[in-house]
Amino acid sequence: MSNATRSPLPSVDHPDVAARLREALLAASFTADGLLDLLGAPAYAALARSETVPALRATRGDTPLETLVRLFLLQQPVPYARVRDVLPVHACVETGWLTRADADDIAATVDVRPFGGPDGEDWFIVSDLGCAVGGAGGIGSSAEGVVLGVGGASTTLAGITVRTPVSAALDLGTGSGIQALHAARHATRVTATDLNPRALHITALTLALSGAPAADLREGSLFEPVRDDEKFDLIVSNPPFVISPRARLTYRDGGMGGDDLCRSLVQGAGERLNVGGFAQFLANWQHVEGEDWQDRLRSWVPRGCDAWIVQREVQDITQYAELWLRDAGDHQGDPAEYRARYDAWLDEFEARKVKAVGFGWITLRRTASDEPTITLEEWPHPVEQPLGATVRAHFERVDYLRGHDDAALLAAHFRLAAEVVQEQVGLPGAEDPEHVVLRQNRGMRRATKVDSIGAGFAGVCDGSLSAGRILDAIAQLVGEDPVLLRDRTPAQIRLLVEQGFLEPA
Repeated sequence: MSNATRSPLPSVDHPDVAARLREALLAASFTADGLLDLLGAPAYAALARSETVPALRATRGDTPLETLVRLFLLQQPVPYARVRDVLPVHACVETGWLTRADADDIAATVDVRPFGGPDGEDWFIVSDLGCAVGGAGGIGSSAEGVVLGVGGASTTLAGITVRTPVSAALDLGTGSGIQALHAARHATRVTATDLNPRALHITALTLALSGAPAADLREGSLFEPVRDDEKFDLIVSNPPFVISPRARLTYRDGGMGGDDLCRSLVQGAGERLNVGGFAQFLANWQHVEGEDWQDRLRSWVPRGCDAWIVQREVQDITQYAELWLRDAGDHQGDPAEYRARYDAWLDEFEARKVKAVGFGWITLRRTASDEPTITLEEWPHPVEQPLGATVRAHFERVDYLRGHDDAALLAAHFRLAAEVVQEQVGLPGAEDPEHVVLRQNRGMRRATKVDSIGAGFAGVCDGSLSAGRILDAIAQLVGEDPVLLRDRTPAQIRLLVEQGFLEPA
């Protein structure tokens, strides 16, 4: 990654050449599965960490696939004669995909990395040389305008995005185009914006080489390129959310103070969504002395939107500064300059009274309800991706609960969700457990404590009896007043429905 370069980019005016190149790559099994078969799991995983030595060792032969790996992934010059047998080399040189390294060798002008789509599609993500995996590898400030490939944040956002057929989708800060590529599967029209014109060019290449429809590409920051009267059914963004003392690197630093960029992005999304439309972002936010982080995030939510905000991680300001200084490779340079930059980060945080930085997911949904629901939670535990269906189901439950008061809940029928298990915790030999935990094995993989009534209620929910009838039977079994039990249990039922343990039958 430290060798990131900005070579002249291939032309976007020759889709026929991109189509021929795609056919040649597929014919040579230059795909995610093909790479795994060739390299083996350790070398394949090492590539995702920008470690190339294992892949170099695995591609010493002269098969077509080995040639393509060395050319596009490892950025090694390859003999012209060898490439000529695999690719339409003359057309690729003419249109800028390849260049003459010397009299005998050919080199790639961009990184082309196979990527497996959610339904087994063979996609190709284009990025600048040395930038394939996106971030945290010492890009270096000399490569300010480079366009990164697919990193962990990109795949996280793609995984949590709600995937339903929509008319119009918007990808803000498209980068190498991975979110636009996903959106093209289920959106009739995709608009992609970026402040960096080089990113828009590379997005066009990614879409063409992946066999996807072209997107409406617009240059500008955040919502600037979007007309006031335009509405969307889906807005996604993996923005340059890093909270830094100055905007050094286009791909990560938004140029606004503190977490203002993420706040502006969230607040501006509501008016650009159709009713029922989703806006989904990754974001950082400040933990400020004397302020609850949840109150801060709640103030970001635009009017007329339900919101689900999940804090996945919190770093103290020293951890945060060190992470992003390493991302830029500053730790490898002059020690005095590194210390000065570290000081500048801490000065910035001190001035803003920031004690930590949170990272997580923000999902908005435009609602017609007069009483939008805002859910904020901290969930640092493992989840099961993709989560798009889980996110959609969360908002469906919000609608259900909003439309059902306690009396309606007691009259309703419920089913225990699939793959929920019960755990009992207590001393060995004790007659009763200290507490009972319900745990999901899918989606968010939640765990929640319940009392014996809640556990018993959930255990018999199969859709056949109403919640009230079940509670009456439990009251008779345990010798409780059924009226009192009906009064105090709906809150627990509401929580179990909200978190997805119970589903309306």
